[in-house]
Amino acid sequence: MFAVYAESFSPDDPLDGLVVGERPEPEVPDGWTTVTVKSASLNHHDLWSLRGVGLRKEALPMILGCDAAGHDEDGNEVVVHAVISDPSWTGDDTLDPRRSLLSERYQGTFADRVAVPRRNLVAKPDSLSFEEAACLPTAWLTAYRMLFTQGGLKAGDSVLVQGAGGGVATALIVLARAAGLRVWATSRDETKRSRALELGAHEVFDSNTRLPDKVDAAMETVGRATWSHSIRSLRPGGTVVVSGTTSGPTLDDAELTRIFFLQLRVIGSTMGTREELASLVRMMDATGVRPLIDTVLPMEDAPKGFASMAEGDVFGKVVFTR
Repeated sequence: MFAVYAESFSPDDPLDGLVVGERPEPEVPDGWTTVTVKSASLNHHDLWSLRGVGLRKEALPMILGCDAAGHDEDGNEVVVHAVISDPSWTGDDTLDPRRSLLSERYQGTFADRVAVPRRNLVAKPDSLSFEEAACLPTAWLTAYRMLFTQGGLKAGDSVLVQGAGGGVATALIVLARAAGLRVWATSRDETKRSRALELGAHEVFDSNTRLPDKVDAAMETVGRATWSHSIRSLRPGGTVVVSGTTSGPTLDDAELTRIFFLQLRVIGSTMGTREELASLVRMMDATGVRPLIDTVLPMEDAPKGFASMAEGDVFGKVVFTR
């Protein structure tokens, strides 16, 4: 079958190990099923895999891709939940110490077909296109969990989104506005600040600018470059939710004095559960909110999408179609 896969690693030139070609049909263990992929979306996770981060050399060649929407074996339209927990695990999938993602231990979604546990399928409503649905399982699910599960935010609360432009950040802005939050966003790039306003941010600021007021929560995906600003922007008792460190994890100042004196909460967040994905899909269906898509490409042209992401030249999601 057709697939886009990693054949080798290269930390300096990740696209060097990317191959568009043929791979065997997926193996289907007991309790699993296959999904015929209609659309799949690109994530930074896929670039990191090509650099050898989170993917073992022994697992190569590995079909890339975490996110997909398509048809199950009965012809139903479905969205694939990418977190694969141990069969014996019960409860929150993201807390299973043996959890994995598609394209880490199991072959991914950039292919004609992908094998997944039956419990990992969520019904796709008619209101969502396959391209839109394929954006949800990683970046949008991460944003949903950050805001509502880990952040505990509700209508009327205020939130700061750092680094507007990335897939998670754009999802945070759109979902927060749809849920009735007061949304502020930052970026070093004037164009991205303007786009953030179009997406629904109430106000935008240059990175590390002093804000006119304190916020209930800060959504942190950038790391070192914005950490102090996030902490200093919180009201007493406020929350920073962390799901990434794109500028690096090493901090110049962890702001520990401010954290304990103001009784701030620092909460990590990773992906989301199948139940949260189902809730996100229902929210999209009910509100009419849609993912921001930067580019749609046939899967044969996947290297173009990878190159755009590697250059930082995207605003929203890159989607591949079959």
